[in-house]
Amino acid sequence: MAREQLGVLSALDSAKTQWYHFTAIIIAGMGFFTDAYDLFCIPNVTKLLGRIYYTHPNSLKPGTLPPNVSAAVNGVALCGTLAGQLFFGWLGDKMGRKKVYGLTLALMVFSSLASGLSFGHSAKGTIATLCFFRFWLGFGIGGDYPLSATIMSEYANKKTRGAFIASVFAMQGFGILAGGIVSLVVSTAFDHAYKAPAYKVDAAASLVPEADYVWRIILMFGAVPAGLTYYWRMKMPETARYTALVAKNAKQAAQDMSMVLQVEIEAEQEKVEKIGVREQNSFGLFSKEFLRRHGLHLLGTTSTWFLLDIAYYSSNLFQKDIYSSIGWLPPAEDMNAIHEVFKVARATTLIALCGTVPGYWFTVAFIDIVGRFAIQIMGFFFMTVFMFALALPYHHWTKKENRVGFLVMYAMTFFFANFGPNSTTFVVPAEIFPARLRSTCHGISSAAGKAGAIIGAFGFLYASQSKDPKKRDAGYPAGIGMKNTLILLAVVNCLGIFFTFLVPEANGKSLEEMSGENEEEGDDAVSVDPQASSTRTVPV
Repeated sequence: MAREQLGVLSALDSAKTQWYHFTAIIIAGMGFFTDAYDLFCIPNVTKLLGRIYYTHPNSLKPGTLPPNVSAAVNGVALCGTLAGQLFFGWLGDKMGRKKVYGLTLALMVFSSLASGLSFGHSAKGTIATLCFFRFWLGFGIGGDYPLSATIMSEYANKKTRGAFIASVFAMQGFGILAGGIVSLVVSTAFDHAYKAPAYKVDAAASLVPEADYVWRIILMFGAVPAGLTYYWRMKMPETARYTALVAKNAKQAAQDMSMVLQVEIEAEQEKVEKIGVREQNSFGLFSKEFLRRHGLHLLGTTSTWFLLDIAYYSSNLFQKDIYSSIGWLPPAEDMNAIHEVFKVARATTLIALCGTVPGYWFTVAFIDIVGRFAIQIMGFFFMTVFMFALALPYHHWTKKENRVGFLVMYAMTFFFANFGPNSTTFVVPAEIFPARLRSTCHGISSAAGKAGAIIGAFGFLYASQSKDPKKRDAGYPAGIGMKNTLILLAVVNCLGIFFTFLVPEANGKSLEEMSGENEEEGDDAVSVDPQASSTRTVPV
């Protein structure tokens, strides 16, 4: 039997959409804007890094990053993100969301600047320093995932909660787009200023000394949006759900939310203390009771995020390799170093505009109408379809006259990733777990995603290499080829469809209904059957 809800939480659940909702979206979302910029701007400059630090002085061929170095530069931030998600997710439940929130942003600002200032006595020293600071950049980014999602879910009303959380995550699309635009602007400015010729014209002059500034400026720009947001994050009050249900301070929760909602809310300390007595012996994360109530839910959120990120990060981090393999980017010998940055950034910006950004906002528009389950199933399904459509007739797409068709279908995989599991896997873990474990469980779920991203980043690099030793890049082991790699990613997406059935539907339910926190002692937790209507409940 459900017990009476606290007044402050009922007020939040039933609150009309107000200005504070939008300010919370912007404040939390700017963190994700920065996250996406920092994670996805690196593909725009990796080819430039290869030219600057790995071109032989007497060679007419531009240098490239060795495979192990390329994997490290692309993947080290993901390793830091995974560690940050676990650590800050746990810390957010122990210390409170707000106390930890500013720390992650400060770490991101410092590491963005330090990444751009990476120096060394040799190429190895510079790259090692860059990787060191990008790990800590990823560590700060990792903390933003569970904290932003949890804060937004605990601020939102239950009617439009999905759209609010998805809006925070949708800022990632603008971050990816900004990474492309900044790369375009910086590379254009330097290319026009110095007019370096292509390698075929002059091998030495094609890499002007100022090229070293290009990648540094692009990486350091990530500190700007994070720095601008820091003050407003520090001004945000702690969420009422943490203050009341975890910290057990009804007066502070009522005071904070009265100010936010601009209504009078009674402090129900007696009710909060009763909840505290009941929860003194509450189950922990590593308990049989948690396993019984939420074990399958956590398996569902971790597995779907893991599978999604294998495909999503493979496609995103190695767009430049896919473009080169179909001939959309000209050979490196035909471009100077800075112009190559421009070409890669132009391609990623076009895909972001046509597929990535619209997909996020379609989720925002429809998530509270059709529900999380339907969007996730649909997204995985169409990602599978389009990936197979790219892979099976792969040699058809490599012909010059068919490249536009390839890019359209490739953009559609990003559209349905974002109007699908890339958004919903972020939303759902913030809605279905108890307040005292919410940030931790979101951190575990997102860390599983980053484990998939690491597999995608390192695995794609090697798997996509040609099976023919004569055709593959020097120093790379023979892979399974681009076509078979795309088939493998399609299969991964297909598996995501089946694991989605473990994830409950949270549409229209309060956080306490989903987590079972409003149930009396001895009652089973309540969850929603993802295949049923929003009113049907089943015991877990």
